[in-house]
Amino acid sequence: MKYTTKNEWEHFEYQDAHISEVQLAAGFFRILLDGVVILPENSANRDIRRMRANELLFRVEGGEVLSFTQEGYKVYDADGKLQRQYEDTLLDASQYEDAAKQLADGYVYSLERRESEDGYVYTFVLDGTDEHTYDLVVRGRADVQEWDRFLNLE
Repeated sequence: MKYTTKNEWEHFEYQDAHISEVQLAAGFFRILLDGVVILPENSANRDIRRMRANELLFRVEGGEVLSFTQEGYKVYDADGKLQRQYEDTLLDASQYEDAAKQLADGYVYSLERRESEDGYVYTFVLDGTDEHTYDLVVRGRADVQEWDRFLNLE
C-alpha cells in the first residue's frame, strides 16, 4: 500500500464506513473498509483537508479477540407491543469465522480505542448483513492503517 500510518486511530473517522472483509485469528486481526474519512491532522494527509479512502486496511498488530458479541434485540408488533426479546449472545471462538462473514457488506457504527498495560483495546460496533449488530473487542500492540490513494470527500 502506498500510504501507511501507525497509531493514528484518532486521525480517521470510521463511522458509516463500509466493511469489505474481516479477518481474525490468533494473533491476527484486520478489517478492510471503504469510505473512511481521513482527517487533516493525519500525518499522511498533505492536502490538510478532510479526505476519504477506499480499500483502507485497518490492522491490529498482535491482535487478540477479547470478546465477540451479537447484540440482543426486541421484536414489537404493529401496535408497539413487545413480542419477543433476545439477549446479547457471547460468541464462542468456533463461531468467529461465521460471524465475520456476516460483517462483509455491513457498516461500522463506531470504533473506539483505549490504552491498556500492554498496548490498546479496540471496540468495534459493527452492523452485519444479517440485520444484527456485533460488538468486537480486540487487544493489540498497535493499529496500522494502509491505503493506496486519497479521494475527495464530496
